Amino acid sequence: MVARAPAFEDVGAAAARIDGAALRTPACTSERLDAAAGCHIVLKCENLQRAGAFKIRGATNAIRALLERGHPISGVAAHSSGNHAQAVALAAREHGLAAAILMPSDAPPEKLEATRAYGADVVLYDRYREERTTLAAGLAEERGFALIPPYEHPDVIAGQGTAALELFEDAGPLDALVLPVGGGGLLAGSALAATGRCPSARIIGVEPEVADDARRSLAAGSVVHVDTAPTICDGQQAPIGDLTFSVFRSLVDRIVAVADDDVRSAMRALFETAKLVVEPSGACGLAGLLRYRDELGLRDARVGVILSGGNVSATRFASLVGDG
Repeated sequence: MVARAPAFEDVGAAAARIDGAALRTPACTSERLDAAAGCHIVLKCENLQRAGAFKIRGATNAIRALLERGHPISGVAAHSSGNHAQAVALAAREHGLAAAILMPSDAPPEKLEATRAYGADVVLYDRYREERTTLAAGLAEERGFALIPPYEHPDVIAGQGTAALELFEDAGPLDALVLPVGGGGLLAGSALAATGRCPSARIIGVEPEVADDARRSLAAGSVVHVDTAPTICDGQQAPIGDLTFSVFRSLVDRIVAVADDDVRSAMRALFETAKLVVEPSGACGLAGLLRYRDELGLRDARVGVILSGGNVSATRFASLVGDG
């Protein structure tokens, strides 16, 4: 595990390194969404990204950085509930590498199928009884593959930060940036991007109430672990990382927690006002903005919101947003 903390310059280098491999996703607005939210929102649509989520940025940057540094690798291993899994599988295939991905047995079926479709060998585990980082490290060692963690790696963090970098470049000055938090890679990378592109923007993370380790960690000043609990936001059940926390702890203004019903409402709002299909974790940032706008002092503010992913089946999407 590489422990060096990345800086803003690493985000800029990542942007150049992944050019052509990751899409420059659109920054979208919706008058109806603005009216419903009571502020001016610019959506960074990573739900339209290759492999359906921002994760292709970090995966591609990490693999290309390894190859640039002359590391002889025949394959890569990773652990993920779905989006990082798909991203590593796709990036590995495009670089002629094998991929072995450790995934929880209760991961959404569409994410399991997509990961296999990109050519990866998927190994299942029980996320509630087994420790995934140990299993993944053993899988990588067994096969002689390089391990690409989902967030605890400087090249992954820097790659994820390119989404926010593009948003600041395309949207101009923002009063705040609101985004989902899982292991913290997107939050850490986005906070670094803000230091060089929009230092006045407040950085606000949002996570599920049953997986609020980032919120507790920020309040405590050190990493706090919570037990994994079920939530529709499967992409945010990962524990906060020591490296990611060390990066964002002094750069993030606030982390708030939302209920699954808040996320369902945000998914519905995105579909009805902006015609966007977003997975639960991808809508978590907007859910936090809608619930805490006044408490955060964001009424009439100009707010960037990263929609981190859109990997959800039609059946599951309908079941989540079609009632209520």
